[in-house]
Amino acid sequence: MSLRRAELNVGDFHEEVVVEDLRRTQIVMYAGASGDFHPFHTDEPYARAMGMPGNFAHGMLTMGITGKALTGFVGDETLTEYSARFKGQVWPGDTLTTRVTVEALREDADSPLVEVSISTRNQDGEEVLAGRATARIAP
Repeated sequence: MSLRRAELNVGDFHEEVVVEDLRRTQIVMYAGASGDFHPFHTDEPYARAMGMPGNFAHGMLTMGITGKALTGFVGDETLTEYSARFKGQVWPGDTLTTRVTVEALREDADSPLVEVSISTRNQDGEEVLAGRATARIAP
């Protein structure tokens, strides 16, 4: 997808479900891919002993899953910046929906840019990630 400056307005948004019913298997697969085997993510008895109801997803897994909606809106290979703040834990069984909203349009020396805010919420409407990104767009 190639966004064009003339087709965008502040307030436009893209929303999509980025994961339905997150599986423990996905969390363990991410642990293997990232090398982060912290017991909060991989050892349920440990997580429970530490006062958690069970294992929860890595923050960076949530950020990666959120990136699916971001690139679904701005396109691949267009991002110049992407940052996020983790606001809540993501649990097995969660369904996450991401909204990417156009906050500003500006010109750069090379091309126009779109600045967006990002919000990922679970099935209960609780925000689990808030972020910002900038991407190059076509004139």
